[in-house]
Amino acid sequence: QVQLAESGGGLVQAGGSLRLSCAASGRTFSRYAMGWFRQAPGKEREFIAGITWSGYNTYYTDSVKGRFTISRDNAKNTVYLQMNSLKPEDTAVYYCAAGGEYYDSTRFYTQDSEYHYWGQGTQVTVSS
Repeated sequence: QVQLAESGGGLVQAGGSLRLSCAASGRTFSRYAMGWFRQAPGKEREFIAGITWSGYNTYYTDSVKGRFTISRDNAKNTVYLQMNSLKPEDTAVYYCAAGGEYYDSTRFYTQDSEYHYWGQGTQVTVSS
């Protein structure tokens, strides 16, 4: 079992930065891929960034490439999302998730259904 809790959301002006954290409890955190998703009002939840269990490989949806960076610290059971050059269209509830197969570095997990554990979400609002 993995329990996840996001923090770091808030209100920021366009062009600004935020760093989201996702703290995990449970001994199996380091075995899983981690992902960040977001859901804007009236829209489906979408994948935005993922990282393999080791942290060696990261992957992003096109809309955030070059602006967002995902990282993890397995010793601290924490995954991060550094968000720079924020835009109003980045406004959403941001969720972290743990999933995939144990110790799998061969696949990039981008679908909701591939993740087993979810946090409660943190609101990010970007004003223009």
